[in-house]
Amino acid sequence: MKRRLGTFDAVVIGLGSMIGAGVFVAMAPAAAAAGSWLPLGLAIAALVAYCNATSSARLAARYPQSGGTYVYGRERLGPFWGHAAGWSFVVGKTASCAAMALTVGAYAWPAHANAVAVAAVLALTAVNVAGVQKSALLTRVIVAVVLAVLVMVVVVAVDPGRIGSTTFQGSVGVGGVLQSAGLLFFAFAGYARIATLGEEVRDPATVIPRAISTALTITLVVYAAVAVTVLSALGASGLASATAPLADAVTAAGHPGLAPVVRVGAVVAALGSLLALILGVSRTTLAMARDRHLPGTLAAIHPRFDTPYRAEIAVGVVVAVVVALVDVRGAIGFSSFAVLVYYAIANASAFTLGRRVVPTIGLIGCVVVAFALPTAAVLSGAAVVLLGALAFGVRRRIGVHTAP
Repeated sequence: MKRRLGTFDAVVIGLGSMIGAGVFVAMAPAAAAAGSWLPLGLAIAALVAYCNATSSARLAARYPQSGGTYVYGRERLGPFWGHAAGWSFVVGKTASCAAMALTVGAYAWPAHANAVAVAAVLALTAVNVAGVQKSALLTRVIVAVVLAVLVMVVVVAVDPGRIGSTTFQGSVGVGGVLQSAGLLFFAFAGYARIATLGEEVRDPATVIPRAISTALTITLVVYAAVAVTVLSALGASGLASATAPLADAVTAAGHPGLAPVVRVGAVVAALGSLLALILGVSRTTLAMARDRHLPGTLAAIHPRFDTPYRAEIAVGVVVAVVVALVDVRGAIGFSSFAVLVYYAIANASAFTLGRRVVPTIGLIGCVVVAFALPTAAVLSGAAVVLLGALAFGVRRRIGVHTAP
């Protein structure tokens, strides 16, 4: 590939991956865990995200292949860890798809959120099968819309007089803050997109780390401003119980006429994220099917559209079933656990490259924050991850050939 991207372009791509629908829904369950100490949980989530992205960037420079930590774990730690990373990514991001679809439902038509979510999944699966992918221009438009909506929320809903009385007040345990960090980690999903640009940026050794730091810093500032705003508008208990917290915040601040604007912004962000997530999960599913870690039939390519249509349809059907049965908070917790396992393996892989401070912090952070998540998310996430490990062992024992 040609090295066309500079720091600014890489930062924009990073913002496009991070500034998305997660911020519209993750604040509420995080506030239920940490109360007014929500901003501290956000800072911890950002630190873990920075370590994960930095480790991923170093690995991407060494292994510029599709598959992310599925490849890094396999090459640095062995086939089992590659499989564990790929499996965790697929199941975690499938849950992310469900959370994004449920976000569409919660903001578009709250009374029928699950039905709207199923319809959104099926429609976007059809779009992906037809090969209509989100363009770079559309990504920038979505980022601009979401940023404009978030800035509007901060400007009209913040109550400076209540910030001191609603932030860092009251007692909350360390476990609650860490749990909020795990839930808010969901809102940073996509930051490692910058790490995959090794073949497309000028001077990647300098540009990629700089872009990661800049994009994460901007995202943290925006999210922190939003967190403080919704806390001041709704209070910790009001935020914890909200189903559409940002829309509720502008309404509580005396601007109910702007709530539909916030809802439209959330729907746009969620649909954009959902389209990209279905695309990403189906491609990882394709890679694992080719390596025989998933049924080989999922590796089929459509003769007309040149898309992995069976993988896309399988992902779409699974996500549609999930959104019909679960709520958005459960999907966020499960997704965060599985994706944190994925990045724990990324940090362990980066540890083998030397310069071990950042991978060590990232690995410890991933493990601690993952197991601080709600008990239901930990138990269900651990069960599904272990199921993947069991499947790997069974396939090896019966002699099914897999890629080295």
